[in-house]
Amino acid sequence: MNAIYLDILGFILATAVIVATGSRLSKYGDMMADMLGWGKMFMGIVLLASVTSMPELMNGISAVVFLDAPDLAVGDIVGSCAFNILIISIMDLFYDHKKPLTSVAQTGHVIAASFGIILLSLVAFAILMPDIFGTILWIGEFSLLFLLFYVIAIRVIFSYDKKESHHREERKNTYTLTLKQVVRRYIMNALVLMGAAMLLPYFGEHLAEASGMGQSFFGTLFIAASTSLPEVVVSIAAIRLGTIDLAIGNIFGSNIFNIAILTIDDILYTKGPILQFTSPNHIIPVLGTIIITAIGIIGIVFKEEKKWKLAIDTALIALVYVLMMILLYYIKD
Repeated sequence: MNAIYLDILGFILATAVIVATGSRLSKYGDMMADMLGWGKMFMGIVLLASVTSMPELMNGISAVVFLDAPDLAVGDIVGSCAFNILIISIMDLFYDHKKPLTSVAQTGHVIAASFGIILLSLVAFAILMPDIFGTILWIGEFSLLFLLFYVIAIRVIFSYDKKESHHREERKNTYTLTLKQVVRRYIMNALVLMGAAMLLPYFGEHLAEASGMGQSFFGTLFIAASTSLPEVVVSIAAIRLGTIDLAIGNIFGSNIFNIAILTIDDILYTKGPILQFTSPNHIIPVLGTIIITAIGIIGIVFKEEKKWKLAIDTALIALVYVLMMILLYYIKD
């Protein structure tokens, strides 16, 4: 029993460190983007997303290399993708304006969201028919498709940002820190965050066994929520600062980056294609995330003018997420 309490304490402490360092990383990442002249949408999708997705990256590496727990790695990725879209509902709740959050977001976010749906659809195919794409050595060829579409997504988003850059006003650098100092602090916080993220699968594996909830459910819900906390902290802070596109770009960018992480996990898991050794129950959060991402796209394009606490689109996102978690719990492995 004492060991369980230690695992719970370790899990909470590691999560707290991820939240704290993730917030600082995002702060310095934002400063770097201003110094480099990037747009808020592009910065959120590329720079900030890669920062806040570091816990998922390190969790996956730790789970497959040290714990031989592919279910935990995959559950964390697909669960984080689902939780990230739920953050849009959380942000809408904290948004002070009368308009729904998605009504003031750039329509360009649809690009990243659509690539997220494409990548999640490939994951669904790989879960349902893991042999369909074949293998190269022990690596599933679907992993190469994940990486290919990630690169294409970044290229398309970069081209869009470049095309839209002439509409943005030049911003003066008012920071007291130099770019070199910002980069140094970014790296220091990244190292601390990576260390904490390496511990989460260790505690998560033990708690999953002790709780009897199963790795798929536990990885999808608890660990995914913990590793997505940097996105929550950054997004709410961005909403309060009025940088809506930074926050939403971080959400959709994190999801396409998360699927690319599956490629790294698959390379490191030398027993074979990682999705051949994981529970088919992961198809539930994958399909659920596709649905709520599509709802988010509708909200961004339609731009509803009114809301009550939550807009219709963000309320539907929250509802589908809850139903998805209930379904996953009742068929847990």
